[in-house]
Amino acid sequence: QVQLVESGGGLVQAGGSLRLSCAASGRTFSSNAMGWFRQAPGKEREFVAAISWSGIATYYADSVKGRFTISRDNAKNTVFLQMSSLKPEDTAVYYCAGGPNTLTTAPALYNHWGQGTQVTVSS
Repeated sequence: QVQLVESGGGLVQAGGSLRLSCAASGRTFSSNAMGWFRQAPGKEREFVAAISWSGIATYYADSVKGRFTISRDNAKNTVFLQMSSLKPEDTAVYYCAGGPNTLTTAPALYNHWGQGTQVTVSS
C-alpha cells in the first residue's frame, strides 16, 4: 500500500519558519515528480511547489516564491518544504503529492496524496 505521510506542521508566528517533510512508503517515487499543495478553510486546494524526479528542476506558486524551498532525498524517499517568512495567509492544511512523470502544477496529475498537515501562522 502506497502511503505519503506529512509531518512538521504546527503553529508559528508571522515571520517564522517551518520545515515540512513527506515520507513515502510502499513504492519509490525516485522517478516521479513530487509536489506540495495547500487548502485553506473555505478555499480550493492550490498548488504550492513541485520538484522534478532528479531534484534539479523546481517550480513555485508566485505567492510563495522566494520564501519556500522544495527539496527531496530520493535515498530516503522523502520530500521537504522549507517555509520561511511565513504570513498569516499561509495558514492551511498542506498536502504532499506524487506520481507525475514531469513537473506539473495540476493536482489531477498527482495520483498519490498524503493526509495533510496543519500549518497555522499567527499575526
